[in-house]
Amino acid sequence: MDKKLLRVGEAAQTLNVSRWTIYRWVEEDRLKATKIGKGSLRIFRDSIDALIQQNRKDHWEFAITECQ
Repeated sequence: MDKKLLRVGEAAQTLNVSRWTIYRWVEEDRLKATKIGKGSLRIFRDSIDALIQQNRKDHWEFAITECQ
């Protein structure tokens, strides 16, 4: 069963970035997050998947005519 919410460290490991990058991306609304309890930040897994998909699409999208 996939977790719907990840800790900052788990999100950082999943995306291969630092914890500080995760905090910055949340601040920039690149990732969606919520606070639990006394302020523990959790990242929505769906937003991580969306970020991965968005970057994968942008990275590999090219016209067929560019291939040789």
